[in-house]
Amino acid sequence: MQMFLKGKTALVTGSTSGIGLAIAYALAGAGADLVITGIGEPDEMEDARRSLADRHRVKAICLNVDLITREGTHAMVEAARDAFGHVDILVNNAGMQHVAPVDEFPPERWDQIIALNLTAAFDACRLCIPMMKARGWGRIINTASAHSTTASPFKAAYVSAKHGLAGLTKTIALELAQHNITANCISPGYVWTPLVENQIPDTMKARGLSREAVINDVLLSGQPTKKFSQPEDIAALAVFLCRDEAQNMTGSNIAVDGGWTAQ
Repeated sequence: MQMFLKGKTALVTGSTSGIGLAIAYALAGAGADLVITGIGEPDEMEDARRSLADRHRVKAICLNVDLITREGTHAMVEAARDAFGHVDILVNNAGMQHVAPVDEFPPERWDQIIALNLTAAFDACRLCIPMMKARGWGRIINTASAHSTTASPFKAAYVSAKHGLAGLTKTIALELAQHNITANCISPGYVWTPLVENQIPDTMKARGLSREAVINDVLLSGQPTKKFSQPEDIAALAVFLCRDEAQNMTGSNIAVDGGWTAQ
């Protein structure tokens, strides 16, 4: 791959597994230095960092941060600035999910999901944009969801957060339109990741269905292709959004959902 991101730094949240890790690998493959983040076992996180740096010969740091707290987001951006001096590419990918009817939805879970999926993205943008303005270039990519434009039962907090993230992205795109900084959403349908796999038991309980029925009749029911996307599919699009050819793509919400929202 052409190393067109050489000299740039990318901060990818929720990037020690799944979509985020795939995006980190793809950006590193284009030459970017990386800040990856997550919550996990230190040895496993260090393995991810080392593999990323060694495979693509880039600099990489890994931060164990809790982005549910505003303090965690601030600490993350400060650490990225201390390590590299700037953030050129911000990928807000960290997310969590909980499945329950609204009248049984734990308020504390609502607060956590909104904090991680929406507020952390707002704070990361707010703190990174001045660095992008100072360098005259930037890319903000928010991992939204098909649920940023449509809804499903039992996912009140997630759907609300993703709708909010899409609106935040449009607002930022307009504000930065003349600063050579773009802001876009990628909105996947169901991608085979730990986040999707881990919500299957909750959905089984909420709907009284078998695992197979949840996969075929719930998760993939709205995707005409009847196929899960792979993390690498999303990563390839993220890399394209960083290219010069994408300089006039901003404020977009790009669906990668097997035709789900085309219906």
